[in-house]
Amino acid sequence: RSSRLLRHNGGEINATGMMMKYLTQALIALSIISVATLANAGDIEENKKKAAEVCAACHGADGNTPLMPEYPKLGGQHADYIAASLKKYKNGKRANPIMMGMAATLSEADVLNVAAYYASQKGLSLKY
Repeated sequence: RSSRLLRHNGGEINATGMMMKYLTQALIALSIISVATLANAGDIEENKKKAAEVCAACHGADGNTPLMPEYPKLGGQHADYIAASLKKYKNGKRANPIMMGMAATLSEADVLNVAAYYASQKGLSLKY
């Protein structure tokens, strides 16, 4: 097995090992940022208030009793999925006139708070 060696400051280094080192550091940094962002989403009661103001009329207070069958159940969804979806509605990358209007009113903190609240709720369960 041959490995690609690079010359650096008079010595040789393994390019594959160097790439793995940088990739590992990047993944660790992203993980820390993601956890810190979601952890700072506030307390559940405050998050519940924002969800009640903005989302509950269509998705239900717990996120599992939508007004219409075509509205998704949000309770138990992953917070990062909900946050990413809201951000896409807000910036127009995901198109739905109702959701785009609702997401437009949310701040970055509101997005994280609503996502944290619905993620903390009981979700659908499958029976095997």
